[in-house]
Amino acid sequence: MSDEVGSTKTPAPDDHLGSVLTENQSKFKTCGQIGFYRRQKDFHPDRSPYVAQLNTLNTENGVVTLNLTHQETQVPLKLQIFAVEGNILRLKINEESSVKPRFEVPDVLVKEPTTEQLKVSNLETGSLVLEQPSSSWKIHLTANPFSLLVTQEDKELISVNAQGQLYFENAVLPSKESGLTETDPANKPSASKEHFGLWKEKCEDYLDLKDPSSVGLDFTLHGFENVYGLPEHADTHQLQNTGESEAYRLYNLDVFGYRIHDKMGTYGSVPLLLAHKLSHTCGILWLNASETLVEVHSKAALKPQMHLPSPDMQKQRVVPNTDIRWMSESGVVDVFLLLGPAPHDIFKQYAQLTGTQMFPPLFSLGYHQCRWNYEDEADVEAVDSGFDEHDIPYDVIWLDIEHTDGKRYFTWDKEKFPNPVKMQENLREKRRKLVVISDPHIKVDPKYKLYAEAKEKGYFVKTINGRDFEGSCWPGASSYLDFTNPAVREWYSTQFSFDKYKNSTDVLFIWNDMNEPSVFESPEWTMPKEAVHHMGWHHRDLHNLYGFYQQMSTSEGLIHRSGGKERPFVLTRSFFAGSQRYGAVWTGDNKAEWEYLQISVPMLLTLSVTGISFCGADVGGFVGDPDAELLVRWYQAGSFQPFFRAHAMQGTRRREPWLFGEDNTSIIRRVIKERYTLLPFWYLLFYRAYLFAEPVMRLVLFFYLYNFLPH
Repeated sequence: MSDEVGSTKTPAPDDHLGSVLTENQSKFKTCGQIGFYRRQKDFHPDRSPYVAQLNTLNTENGVVTLNLTHQETQVPLKLQIFAVEGNILRLKINEESSVKPRFEVPDVLVKEPTTEQLKVSNLETGSLVLEQPSSSWKIHLTANPFSLLVTQEDKELISVNAQGQLYFENAVLPSKESGLTETDPANKPSASKEHFGLWKEKCEDYLDLKDPSSVGLDFTLHGFENVYGLPEHADTHQLQNTGESEAYRLYNLDVFGYRIHDKMGTYGSVPLLLAHKLSHTCGILWLNASETLVEVHSKAALKPQMHLPSPDMQKQRVVPNTDIRWMSESGVVDVFLLLGPAPHDIFKQYAQLTGTQMFPPLFSLGYHQCRWNYEDEADVEAVDSGFDEHDIPYDVIWLDIEHTDGKRYFTWDKEKFPNPVKMQENLREKRRKLVVISDPHIKVDPKYKLYAEAKEKGYFVKTINGRDFEGSCWPGASSYLDFTNPAVREWYSTQFSFDKYKNSTDVLFIWNDMNEPSVFESPEWTMPKEAVHHMGWHHRDLHNLYGFYQQMSTSEGLIHRSGGKERPFVLTRSFFAGSQRYGAVWTGDNKAEWEYLQISVPMLLTLSVTGISFCGADVGGFVGDPDAELLVRWYQAGSFQPFFRAHAMQGTRRREPWLFGEDNTSIIRRVIKERYTLLPFWYLLFYRAYLFAEPVMRLVLFFYLYNFLPH
């Protein structure tokens, strides 16, 4: 057989594809172009306008509840404080009464957290202390202005609202029809309606009409200067200080060829931040699925050195502090403080809330071969045989969108793939699998059964006028399944059954792509924020959950397909907290450049410490053509990363492992075989991730400080 596989000429992208895949960072907003960020940044009171009304204190069922009142507007908020078992504190702030309900994130928590009794140990004029008898932490609440301080063994750990940045837009704002000057929550006239984007906001040529509902809160981490988390960003593992006009953005977007060392969000979001110092590790989970911005400011603070014989002998010492400010476009304040104290405690506490990494099937830990697109059945057979001829092990071959009939998912191109069952059976004989793509956009075509059935059932996302939302994606005009609706998820999961997904077999698994969701020629290439979902929620309220729900439905579909006997494999590009329960994640459309190989390590470490252990980056880089040395080095790195897949975009040169000369083939062969030699160890690591929430890919510092080995 020749060392060339299939066709050596891949059709160049058409004009539309070329325009779609042109890197153009200007189509994405900067922080300064986001209305709710500008409003919150303009809110900088000398002290918090909120006062805790201690006379409203209630401790029913162990939950502490009291009102927070805005001093100028007198509008009350309801604060709830929960002691969650496992050394976790939960704080919720919502309106005491509201014109309409606010979105609270469902389905991410594996269950309603079990709470423990909180008691008031000290109630004085203007302050109180809460504690849980079996724990070493205490909550010190100051009424005016409202703030909280969490101490552990009488040492300061986390302050809440110490900077006075609790922010809660609500019905005190004047109506759109009143013609009055818009105000911020402090009832302070704003400089410009258009500048602050309170009721409407323009993005390119699109006008977003909305109600103001932004929330925000600040936290101070005492003694901490090293903070991590907040995927997904192509940046260093340790979070960097943000400037006055930038923040880490958590907003799932289709960012082709994303920039590195950038705080702009990409395909997924996990609103979890971890802080670490030698004596303690803690975490903050901000449970909000709307667009969220996070500021990080590390600084040194002078503090008295306590426990000396007399006040005269006390000295000042420099202690690092880190201030964290969370700002979300809508929803409520629902935050979990993970109190550690060790890194492995944080992982367990987070997993207790959102679940552990799904235990993947063994084959999925092997090597995966993919490109956009293997052309036809002959191409698949040639690539498959090429691995045998060159003595290179692999487990899975992938098919991108071109395998379908006109980009209609759950179908096959009858000319290119006339015998898909035979193709899958040939793979089965070698104990190999096939993964095919299934995206959330459905081609608008009344003759397409999937579209017709979903339309009849009313299963698509709607416009504010009640019509099915239509946007442009790979098939052209498309409607988008509303995965936030449990009935839609159940229906979608049935589409993977053998009687509905014709010519599929049990060696076929699924890849969810473009599920941010990606919408071409739309603001920031995603769904308009005013689009309407199940129960009337607007897309702005739940945007970051969309891909989470598609992967959930797909995973459940594969489980049902096997009658619950086999573990599924589902790869997703978009994700949220809890996505680890449903499969794997990859870092999206990276480039075939050395810098992207380097940045893959901190990106995957960040995913790993925020619960998503089954993660990887496209080996070789998706965009562009790597030279032989870069490709070899990428295989060497990728073989030691949890998800090990080579991938390349349409129009790039073929790069199967044997196409770069025998010397390079030999090196690639050796590293892939080393991966398979270590497969039992990989399997054990994933089993422990599933059972004990231990990250598969870990920071070295954790090994020096804490023992991860079995006890």
